[in-house]
Amino acid sequence: MNPLLESVQNFTFMYPFVMAFVWVLGGCLYYWRRERLLPPPHTEPELPALPMVSVLVPCYNEEVLVAETIAGLSALRYPNLEIIAINDGSKDRTGELLEQLRAQHPRLRVVHLAENRGKALALRTGALAARSEYLVCIDGDAILDPWCVHWMMREFLLRGNVGAVTGNPRIRNRATLLGRLQVGEFSSIVGLLKRAQMGYGRIFTVSGVVCGFRKRALADVGYWDPGQQTEDIDISWAMQTNGWRVRFAPNALCWILMPESLHGLWKQRLRWAVGGAQVFYKYLPRLFSRDVLPMWGILIDYCLSVVWALAFGMLIALWVLQISTGPEIDFGLPSPLPTLAGLLLSLVFLVQSSVSLAIDRRIEPGIFRHFIWLIWYPLAYWLLSAATTFVGFLKVTFGAKRRSGTWVSPDRGVGL
Repeated sequence: MNPLLESVQNFTFMYPFVMAFVWVLGGCLYYWRRERLLPPPHTEPELPALPMVSVLVPCYNEEVLVAETIAGLSALRYPNLEIIAINDGSKDRTGELLEQLRAQHPRLRVVHLAENRGKALALRTGALAARSEYLVCIDGDAILDPWCVHWMMREFLLRGNVGAVTGNPRIRNRATLLGRLQVGEFSSIVGLLKRAQMGYGRIFTVSGVVCGFRKRALADVGYWDPGQQTEDIDISWAMQTNGWRVRFAPNALCWILMPESLHGLWKQRLRWAVGGAQVFYKYLPRLFSRDVLPMWGILIDYCLSVVWALAFGMLIALWVLQISTGPEIDFGLPSPLPTLAGLLLSLVFLVQSSVSLAIDRRIEPGIFRHFIWLIWYPLAYWLLSAATTFVGFLKVTFGAKRRSGTWVSPDRGVGL
């Protein structure tokens, strides 16, 4: 085999192998130092004060789920709370239902936008209408744990330099194989990665489905950028490169719906990949400035993940060319089907999953029953991650710049 191709092949194996141990070490460090002494998530934390909080719910065509979401928010235990639903030019009965719900829920305020302007502008409208300094932003399908706002406010009140807090999203549609796979994914990848990043100092992104903000910090960075595909990634980088800290609140639980079709999952993950690439190019000119230097750890990890996806895609393409042309073109590439190295990589992932599920047992005591589904994770999601990162990065690199515009509600599972 060509030495260059051999090096590329070795890298595609070593990157996920090494990063699994990096994530496990960082996640365990965070758990030991900060999380293990916390009380259970479904209890009230001690807070020095209870300042007013505004919950922002941007809505576009959410007639199926909006009543359940607003009812869940009204059941929150936080006493000093207002709910602001922003109807972003919905074409269905969302606006009408919100007006009906306002009569039923005294803490609900409704803002109607004449046309669909996008989630970033809807959030900014809600932030400017909010009466409080602290904002909690959720999606239209999110159901917050009754004590979620208390746990998010704990992070703000303990440290004056915290500009944003990301909650802990949990999957609630678990009837299908894709749903069960994502339960394990959000524990073994999303949750563990956020814990590891907290252990190492910076977070790549808040979870857009449940995140809190200090309004002063939002004003300092110019609020959300409507030109970004993923406003949550961009605002996280804007905060941290302007001196604000972003924290993870593992006890701030939020129950969400996720895609249960391959098409819906592809669209969601491609949007995430495009958003990551957009943020990379946005901050690339400031790479060596003092404010970006603390972000180098997650920046290097992101760059390596993109290189890995590009390398993986190239090897697959060359292998397909090799087998389709016969002996005329032979790169010496082995079959991409699992070999001894692939089985070793899968074993390392299962170790990583075991650690993450063990940490998450304090949040969901029965979560280990989903371990069996994680056996299929490497085959299903490494391929998906590589493909979406590959396509998303090339799309941003060679495509036209995205302008502010409309948005659509994502696939939220079977029957929705």
